[in-house]
Amino acid sequence: MAQMPGSAGGLWRQTPPAIFPPILGLLGLGLALRRAGELPFWGEMGGGISGVAELVLGAGTLLFGFALLAYLAKLLRRPAVVLEDLQILPGRTGLAACTMGAMLAVASVQPYAPTLAWLGLCAGLAAHSVLAVLVAWVLMRGPAELRRPSPGWHLNFVGFIVGGIAAVALGAPMLAWGLVVLTLPGAVVIWGLGAASFLRSDLPGPLRPLLMVHLAPACLYTVVLALLGQIDIAFGFGVFALLIALRLGLRWRWLASAGFTPLWGAFTFPVAAFASAMFLLVPVHWGFAVVGGGALLLACVVTGFVLYRVLRLWALAKLGPQTNAARA
Repeated sequence: MAQMPGSAGGLWRQTPPAIFPPILGLLGLGLALRRAGELPFWGEMGGGISGVAELVLGAGTLLFGFALLAYLAKLLRRPAVVLEDLQILPGRTGLAACTMGAMLAVASVQPYAPTLAWLGLCAGLAAHSVLAVLVAWVLMRGPAELRRPSPGWHLNFVGFIVGGIAAVALGAPMLAWGLVVLTLPGAVVIWGLGAASFLRSDLPGPLRPLLMVHLAPACLYTVVLALLGQIDIAFGFGVFALLIALRLGLRWRWLASAGFTPLWGAFTFPVAAFASAMFLLVPVHWGFAVVGGGALLLACVVTGFVLYRVLRLWALAKLGPQTNAARA
């Protein structure tokens, strides 16, 4: 019988951080739809796409708020539970997706409530900063296996760049530039450390979906730099993102060979971010609209499927045990 998410042993005592990556993907999908609706390429379809985008963003923001409330209820019961969640991979990636989701939610509400958006952006950046420090502390104090390079480090240490999208919309280009400059060195290091796993075929099956996270920073730098008017630099990152996407696309069977797990949440946001990046490169060549349209359709299917499966596991109180989420 279905029950309130995480209600086994007490309401929301085991709220799993793994709920946040597909919600992040849903918010990213909404922003990609918004970008698509702004293109004259679609003609009269643009208005309909824009309407769907706002519906998706509204649903994503509400769902994010509910999931955040559920995790905060767990955190308030026993604050130290966050350190226990950070000991495991789904916890580290999930909590990073949470703080990144806060910044994407800010971008979604900016046209309607700019003051609230400013407060949300500051809160999201502050929360992600605290999380990055905690993750670094856990990694340094933990066993050596915990420090094995992971694509998830992009979320933990480079995820600040998501705030650049909202910063540009809020009229703070210098903040967006600062986020690019501060995070890019870390992204380059993580790309370098992850190159071996990216090229080899010996990564355990259940962890392979995380390789998709390598795509996200390249797409986000493309988006932020394009919004800042630096279309030439954005084009360079866009080409890099396209090469990563092609490499991953050619090996999609290998990536998904272990079957569905909650880590499939890693498939959602990078695909949506890729669609947004391609749409913003349309001024360079109209062909990017076609690539972005294909990625957008894929993001709709993948995000819908993964979000449904993860929400169902959460509703059945199975997601927490499956991902070893800490209990308050």
